Amino acid sequence: MDALLKLAADAGVEVSAAEAALEEGAPGAARDALDRADDALAALRERWAEMSPTERAVIGEAAGAVRARRDLLAAQLPAVRTVSDGVAELDPEQERDPDEQPAG
Repeated sequence: MDALLKLAADAGVEVSAAEAALEEGAPGAARDALDRADDALAALRERWAEMSPTERAVIGEAAGAVRARRDLLAAQLPAVRTVSDGVAELDPEQERDPDEQPAG
């Protein structure tokens, strides 16, 4: 059970790191910390089937509390804005030879 508790604690530490980063005005660092928390929580989910009922009760409560904090914090993060690479539209006037007379 120690390894499971360590995973839950690691997730909690990362959520705390995300809270601190957000307070410092570093939403990117907060997102990174939340990603690490998500990884720890995912590792717990992967091991869920192997857990005894007692382990599930303890780990489920601990992970649930961490998940609630994580979700609350994630809702406070500003939206990510991305710039996408797009294909430039061809302008027929730019492709035409300047000495060429317009059709028509």
